[in-house]
Amino acid sequence: MSRNRGRRYDDTPKLNMKKVFATIITIIVFIMIIVSLKNLLTNSENTKEVSTLTTYMSAYENNKWGIIDNKGNVIIKCDYNEMILVPDKNKGIFIVFEDVNYNNETFKTKVINENGEEIFTEYNMVQPIENTDGSNIWYENNVLKYEKDNKYGLINFEGKVILEPNYDNINVIPGIEKSLIVEKDGKKGLVTTALGEVIIPTEYKEITSLTKSYEDGYIVKNDANKFGVISPDKTTLVEVKYDEIKNVTGNGYYVVLENGVLEVIDKKGTVILNKGFNNIEEINADKFIINKDGKYGLISKTGENVIENKYDSLKYSFSNYYIAELNGKYGIIDENSNEIIGFNYENIIYIKEADFFEAEKSNFTTDIIDRNLKVVLSDIIVSELNIDNGYLRVRENDDYKYYNLKLEEKTNKEVLTTNTLFLVKENGKYGYENKNGSRIVECIYDDAKEQNEFGYCAVNKDGKWGVLGSNGAEILTPSVNLEDYLYIDFINNWHKNKDLQLNVYTK
Repeated sequence: MSRNRGRRYDDTPKLNMKKVFATIITIIVFIMIIVSLKNLLTNSENTKEVSTLTTYMSAYENNKWGIIDNKGNVIIKCDYNEMILVPDKNKGIFIVFEDVNYNNETFKTKVINENGEEIFTEYNMVQPIENTDGSNIWYENNVLKYEKDNKYGLINFEGKVILEPNYDNINVIPGIEKSLIVEKDGKKGLVTTALGEVIIPTEYKEITSLTKSYEDGYIVKNDANKFGVISPDKTTLVEVKYDEIKNVTGNGYYVVLENGVLEVIDKKGTVILNKGFNNIEEINADKFIINKDGKYGLISKTGENVIENKYDSLKYSFSNYYIAELNGKYGIIDENSNEIIGFNYENIIYIKEADFFEAEKSNFTTDIIDRNLKVVLSDIIVSELNIDNGYLRVRENDDYKYYNLKLEEKTNKEVLTTNTLFLVKENGKYGYENKNGSRIVECIYDDAKEQNEFGYCAVNKDGKWGVLGSNGAEILTPSVNLEDYLYIDFINNWHKNKDLQLNVYTK
């Protein structure tokens, strides 16, 4: 008898219950492993330390000086009477000053490493080379000045001589990097800091920078009191024959004084423009911002008026837009003198790296104006502009907000990409959560700062400051009075010194 192939009941095999239970157990174990891994990763996220390269900074405790690192470890004990200088925060090389006599301005120096061992002992009076632009102070990269037989030379941070000690003195050009003035027999020259290469021989009475950028070249003055311009590649850009050279250049043009006449010349020395102004303030392509009879305007290379010289100040921003001042107020105009942004601001600056304007208002708040000349953010206080990491932090009312440089609002998690903790506010109190949004520190603090680059969070309670580690654990209970400090920052239980120009931490 044939079998009905549609019927399967009699032919269906019975279940092997042992295999079923084994399969179920395997699945459960797999799920448990996944959950455990997730918990492990989450827990790791909650407690992981911020990984940073070791950096060093000066420390001050009990009226003595030392060195700490970015974990708050004491590298050099605070046993020294004078501040120990750190020429490069990423390198364990420190300059110690001894036998300082402030009356006759004499001292001795020695160089020590992170182990407290004296190095570079074959050199005398080794010093970092300090520079400033008026707002910031820094030391020239990978170069130290030293003395031998009352002459000065340069070594790098490996202790190698990059400039023999043949000079009576070595100084910076204020605000200009990678350029050092060397003096010999009453004459001045110029060397680079990178290799100690002589760019300008010691033949001149004076050497200054043409602009704020060393790439634009250097103004030199000879014994006949004539001026010229020499580039960093040793090329003479402007012949040394003029009575004066203004600190203005652009598009291959220079502003010089010759026989009592102020002129715009090109690299060949050809006169482009020599009338219609008292001074040239700025050069943009073939147009020149001029000062005439105390008022500012814009003219072409043929001398034609582009913008009437009626403004109290005029500064180029981008495209054909200019920041203008009129009757003590600032606005933005174009080359046709159209008023794009009204004259309603106390000041306006164009931040080229961010490609937007900061416009200050009379109520001490700021408007942010984008490159389309639209007010994108209004009545804010700029807390931080971080060009390197591409974000703007502002205060709006009582809250802080973040924006990228396209002025799109972002969360702190989106812009502070190396942080492990992120500031949150709830019911007027501050705490921290991790990247996953898990609350790591409850909102119990009256004030708090975002986690700093070293992984520490400054927190305030009852008017006192303390610090949390990168895992949210309290390192220092709020107990430090920093009421008159403009900037609050901690490394472990060390806090930033009140003088912000000094990279010093104290207790």
